[in-house]
Amino acid sequence: MGFAVRDLSVLAYANGFTLWHYKAGKDSLPAVAAVNFFADASDMMAAGDMVMVSGTAGARVLCVAVAADNAVTTAPIG
Repeated sequence: MGFAVRDLSVLAYANGFTLWHYKAGKDSLPAVAAVNFFADASDMMAAGDMVMVSGTAGARVLCVAVAADNAVTTAPIG
């Protein structure tokens, strides 16, 4: 399916940090964690943000490592 902005929501925001939730649906967790999966949201995300991802294959928490013009790199927590 790929990234859909309607499935991305803010759970909490404070002091420049945002905790996001992404509803992955049938997308695999490795696909969601891939470089630039969230590229279309690069103007909303910042380095250090966290993304809670849930889907039919389970859940994962990711940290936004880089968020720049049309580029988002995430890394797993832990």
